[in-house]
Amino acid sequence: MNLKAFVKKYEIWIFLVLGPLSNIIFVQARIHDLMSRSMYNTGRFCLLLFILICIIKYTRGNEGIRDLFKPMLKWKVHPKWFFLCLIFPTTIATITLLLKALYYDVEYSTFFTLITTTVRGYIANFVWAFLGEVVWVSYCIRQLSKIVKPLYASQIIAVFWTLWFIPILILGEGTFPEIPILPAFLFFMGLSGMCAFVYKHTKSGLCVLLLQTMVNYTAVSLPIMPTTGGAPTYITFAVIYFLVMLGLWGLEFLITTSKKKELIQSGWFPKN
Repeated sequence: MNLKAFVKKYEIWIFLVLGPLSNIIFVQARIHDLMSRSMYNTGRFCLLLFILICIIKYTRGNEGIRDLFKPMLKWKVHPKWFFLCLIFPTTIATITLLLKALYYDVEYSTFFTLITTTVRGYIANFVWAFLGEVVWVSYCIRQLSKIVKPLYASQIIAVFWTLWFIPILILGEGTFPEIPILPAFLFFMGLSGMCAFVYKHTKSGLCVLLLQTMVNYTAVSLPIMPTTGGAPTYITFAVIYFLVMLGLWGLEFLITTSKKKELIQSGWFPKN
């Protein structure tokens, strides 16, 4: 087996290893003040995408690169999916804050406060969501779903997504400070699983981009992060996000199984 055949065969795994390793080096460069903060904030995502494009260019050429961005061109999707992606993260955050108010026996308005940031901050969060969608969903989850079921693929990707993010959490720059690693891992499991759920049903990168963007905007706008709402609030948000994601996958499984049984009983579906 020559080098190109080897890289092509293990393409997804090579990238999943190189991604977190490259970020360790990149974060170290920022720690030693070898780059500006603005270059670091967006550069970490650009480096990830650059590595991916180099691998795909080597194994599949320009056609592979076009295929990487192809899901971003699909916009003919039922409006319910855009609506779900639009409200899902904010709904989970709202439930979290409602439970917090009930726990402390105070008015809901005590914790539900809207936080604003700069226009530059909103644009940056959108750009990060776009780069993250292309890398982790349009490529990673899509490729791994060819080997294992989409839910399993999403949870495997969540491991590497977290590994990539850990140096950023330790540095505490370009993200919210004081985010605990284990709850962050649980949140990435929920986030990745939800992205996979949306992509499975829509094949649209735009839907996933909207979901990712709303996750970022919700984190910026509502007090659910450790520095704005406290670590317990963030942990609760991560747990609920993960459980609701699992619930959606479980509900789909039950509905599919029920329909399959009905088809078997009616003789329209083979038993094997």
